[in-house]
Parts: sequence; C-alpha cells; structure tokens
Amino acid sequence: MKPSLAKGTRDFTAQEVSRRKYIINILQNNFELFGFQPLETPSFENLSTLTGKYGEEGDRLIFKILNSSINEAKEDKKTQMLNDFQRALEKPFSSESLTDKALRYDLTVPFARFVAMNHGKLTFPFKRYQIQPVWRADRPQKGRYREFYQCDADIVGSESLLQEVDLVQLYLKSFSDLRVPVTIHMNNRKILSGLAEYAGITDKLIDFTVALDKLDKIGKDGVVKELLEREISQESIDKLDFLFSQSDDALENLLQLKEKFAGNEIGLQGVEELEFVLTQSLNLGVDIQNLVFNITLARGLDYYTGAIFEVKADEVAMGSIGGGGRYDNLTEVFGVKNIPGIGISFGLDRIYLVMEELNLFPEEASSKTEYLFANFGGEGTIEALKLIMQLRAKGISAELYPESAKINKQFTYAEKKGIKNLVFLGEEEIKNGTVTFKNLEAGEQKTVSSEEFLG
Repeated sequence: MKPSLAKGTRDFTAQEVSRRKYIINILQNNFELFGFQPLETPSFENLSTLTGKYGEEGDRLIFKILNSSINEAKEDKKTQMLNDFQRALEKPFSSESLTDKALRYDLTVPFARFVAMNHGKLTFPFKRYQIQPVWRADRPQKGRYREFYQCDADIVGSESLLQEVDLVQLYLKSFSDLRVPVTIHMNNRKILSGLAEYAGITDKLIDFTVALDKLDKIGKDGVVKELLEREISQESIDKLDFLFSQSDDALENLLQLKEKFAGNEIGLQGVEELEFVLTQSLNLGVDIQNLVFNITLARGLDYYTGAIFEVKADEVAMGSIGGGGRYDNLTEVFGVKNIPGIGISFGLDRIYLVMEELNLFPEEASSKTEYLFANFGGEGTIEALKLIMQLRAKGISAELYPESAKINKQFTYAEKKGIKNLVFLGEEEIKNGTVTFKNLEAGEQKTVSSEEFLG
C-alpha cells in the first residue's frame, strides 16, 4: 500500500523544524521575560471537560477517541455498539458507551481545568505559558491544519486592566523580535453587548455579531442582507448604520460610542475599559498605527467577557496570526467561581508562513553542520574523529563522512546538506600537524595548524 499522511497533518523537514524552533525560542524567551511560567497538560482530556466550552460549532470539531472497550465487548454487544457508532458518524455524539475522551481542542480549557483542580495551591495572579499541539476536525486549508501548535500566555486571578496593557506589550515585542510587522485589532465584548442593547436586539446578540464579523468579506450590503435574514428589523439596522463608517482614529470612534451609549451601562463599561487599554498603551510609546479599534471583531463570544484581541500581519494576506481575550467565567463551569482570566495565543503555523513569504528567517534558523571531515580511510579516520570530538566539546557541529568514497561524492553530500566547510586530513596534514578545509560557500581553501583550527 502506498504510504500517505492523514489529512490535515504534516511531516517537518530538518529546516522546518529548525525554523519552528527559532520562532518558539523567541516566544518562550518573551513569555519568561514577562513573568510567565511553563505548564504542560495531557494530549487528551475527558470529553466532558471539553464539550460545551466552544459553542455548537466548536463541539463539532472536537476529535473524539473511541473507547477501547468496544473491542472487548461480547459479539452481540459489539454489534450494537458498532451500529451506534455508525449512526454517530452522521451527527455529533457524546455517548459514553462509545467515547468519553477527546484530543484537546485548545490550551485554554485544559488550563482552566488545571486551575480549577489546583486553585488552592496556586499563587494568584497565576501566569502561565504553554506551547503544545492541539487537534481540530476542521477542513484543512492554507494556514489551517487538523494538528497544529498553539503558543499561549494566560493570567488568572486578576481583574486589572493593566494585564491587557501588558499583553499588548508582549504581542508587540514578540513580533518585533520576529521582525513581523503587525497590527493588533481590539474590541470588547461589553461594547458588542452595548450595541445590541442600543439597537434593541439584545436577544439577537450572536446573530448580530456573526453577521457584523463578516463586514470585511461581504461588505455593508452583505451584512445588512444577512441581518434581515436573521430577523433583525430595518429600524434596528438603521440605528447601527454608523458602524459602517468608522474613522481611522480609535479614540474618536470610542468618543462617538460614548455619546450613543448614554445610560447604557454595559456599553459604557466596555468603552471605558478599551479606552484605558488604548490610552495606557500609547502612554508607553506604542505607535497608534499598531493598534486598531475594530468594532466588528467578535471572536470567542461563547467565552470572552471583556477585551478581545486579534493580530494580523501587515504585509501578507493571511488570517489572524494571534488572538485572545478576557474570559472571567471560564473556571465556573468546573465549579470554581471568582477567578477572572485573560490570555493570548500566537499562531505558530501562520507565523511561519508569514515569515517564509517575507523571507524573514535568518541563516542561523537553519540547522546545519559546520564541518564535514572527508573520509580517506586508514589512519586519517581516527585522527579525524579525535578532532571531531574536540570540536563537539566546544559546541561546534562536525561529522565524518561514514565511508571512504570518491571525493566528488563527499563534496556532493556536503553541498546537499548545506554543510559550510569540508575538512581534509590526509597523510601530509597528519605529518605536519595541520588541517586543510574548504569553505564551500566562499570557495576558499586554507591550511592551518591544528591548534589554530580548534581555536
């Protein structure tokens, strides 16, 4: 049978692994600079831990694990279970006789479960970062896979808006270190709730925001059409017409909302929170061009309760490469109340694609052997291995071509692997205590003493 990959998964070559590690190392360094501590959780969770946390659409994308007990059941019971399973394939299912475990869908819910289980032992505010793979039964497309890594930073146990300000700084420093130009789009769940109240469509909040979120894809006419299809009245739509003519000045847009939200408590609270985050970020020297008040941003409304973030690359047509928000009620589903939280995530795979398209990976982001020692056989082999050991002891990568082969073959091997230098240790070099090496990139060849070579 011809081997193939499972849909939505990938193999990673040496170069890809090295470049991914380059991104991860920068993110990890910044997480720790900002006071976050590492955490890892299991690859799979109890199904009950995950379901009901991501909305109906999210629940459909959870990879469920078939119970092993189906294989151990008696024949009549097995037939019944297999029939149940066949029917379950046609619709979402949660029957514990078939499955009670699932691959984690994201890192936030497992983190909330961890906090709920260990809140008596943690020091609050508790700041953790987590870099691990997650799985979603999604339709694969560019930048979207069924198995992918998330790089998260979360803070629980504090309602301070300074946390939002700090996460803006974390985003901007990390992407600056990666040399990826970005814009951070910001909104607040309370502003969206305030808009729904202002237009008299509080009971249609999700319908309203789902349509509004498509503004950049289908335009004003498309959004209006969808709002009408969702049974939102023309009168309400007319009240929201100002949303389609926002200025480029975030603070000016917030001022306009303040006027419209007079007497609208939830809306005013959202405006004040976002105004604080924007103002303090600007006071810290953030370029206003890097921050956008995007009133149509409506991600994660099933669990976000305040600030909402989305990061977009400036020079590449790509979906968001980061996102997050405040989720003050998430641990309540695990029976633990009054633990507010906020977190952000970096999309490793999309960041990789952006950096690749913009040619931003430095040469050191590729894993390459520094020296390849040519193999001429005989005494030179042992002497080469001795030098290789000394190089490795200094942290310099080196290897010996494994067989005594024609030099052209060894040259070809070095070039294909991107090895920088080919070393010759023949009888003359051994006799004189020297080393000859050729820099394959520059085409220069030198002979130096062994001591000088080892530096």
